[in-house]
Amino acid sequence: MKQWLERRFQLSAYQTTVRQEMLAGITTFVTMAYVLATVPNMLGQAGLNRHVMLTAMVLLIVLTSCAMAFYTNRPFALAPGLGSVGVVASMISNEGISPEIAAGVIFWSGILFILISFLGLREAVVRVIPVSLKHAVSAGIGLFIALLGAKSCGLIVAAPEKNNLTFGDLTSPKVLVCLVGFVIVLVMKVKNVSGGMIITILLTTVAGVLAGVTELPERFVSMPAGLGEQFMRIDFLGALDFAYIPFLIALFVPDFFSTFGTVLGVGAKAGYLDKDGNLPGIDKCFQVDAVATSFGALFGMPSMTTYLESSAGVEAGGKTGLSVIFTSICFVFALFLAPIALIIPSAATAPVLIFIGVHMLSGMKQIDYSDITEYFPAFLCVTFTIFANNIANGICVALPAYVLLKYASGRRRELSPVMYILVAVCVLYFWTLV
Repeated sequence: MKQWLERRFQLSAYQTTVRQEMLAGITTFVTMAYVLATVPNMLGQAGLNRHVMLTAMVLLIVLTSCAMAFYTNRPFALAPGLGSVGVVASMISNEGISPEIAAGVIFWSGILFILISFLGLREAVVRVIPVSLKHAVSAGIGLFIALLGAKSCGLIVAAPEKNNLTFGDLTSPKVLVCLVGFVIVLVMKVKNVSGGMIITILLTTVAGVLAGVTELPERFVSMPAGLGEQFMRIDFLGALDFAYIPFLIALFVPDFFSTFGTVLGVGAKAGYLDKDGNLPGIDKCFQVDAVATSFGALFGMPSMTTYLESSAGVEAGGKTGLSVIFTSICFVFALFLAPIALIIPSAATAPVLIFIGVHMLSGMKQIDYSDITEYFPAFLCVTFTIFANNIANGICVALPAYVLLKYASGRRRELSPVMYILVAVCVLYFWTLV
């Protein structure tokens, strides 16, 4: 078995081991485990069966992540994008759109992905994105991950009366447990402890028990629900109505740019990018992502996408697809042992996410700060990813600004024709938000 794994995943070529990939895979699972509760609950509030959607989600995570592992040999795990889940839940609960139509819209957005990905257009788009913006995307994702971690444990909260973000209750048990975990992860990194990320999460979970943050389950085993009532509950033709085009765009554009940003950001962290900031074989990653979206729609699942939390596994040493094979194995067990998987509190994963996010800012040093046409769009990309609370928003603000500054400086010859198409897509995207 070990020899087969070596040949299949080229472990020696990537200077990694089965043990290292296993630890990385478990780390990715632990940081992604929150989807076991969040996604089914969000869809349940829209009227779908929570238990059925949990089973469907786990099976899709396993199948699509394994497809990514074997087809690309990259440590990228897939799961339903929370932004897409929010859009679909809103379509059903707020707009009164049937679950069958919503599934159809997801399906056609996936078909659009497939056409663009297999025609090589997605890779062409990535190649015309300026290097400075590629580094900015990685940094923006880093801050986004750090903010997600800080918000998940209550360290940072929204202050409605001031209309901004601020510190939460710094004396709350969740925040204190998170701070303990942050100290542990810093010590682990300074000491270069193997498996430091997963050790940090486990130790912080134990600390959470003492602080009353980690809730022990009443039972440890639960049987998964069947998929009969959800599979193929989809209206292909009804979803083609012109009235649903804004929803298709609302699903397609964020997922397009978010996937592009996540793959580049995590790829940069893993050291995959070449001197031009491109990721070799990125077209394969896009193809898996695209097919996963349409396949997931057959179960009514919102857009399956490459997950930011894959960066946790990369930080833990994951370098090949074998790491997400182990992540998938963990999710299979979680299907039956969901109560145990849900023991890990957000306060235990938050410090790991904050550390990873801050560490991803290192790419900003590659930007030419003597050229305003390069550094200012990069700055906009990073800041609006955070200010507008979405990776796609940051990219869609930065691209028009980049084109405008190149024109204003008399350097429009540096622009590829594809850039104008991207700017048009960005404008169309913002039109759907108005």
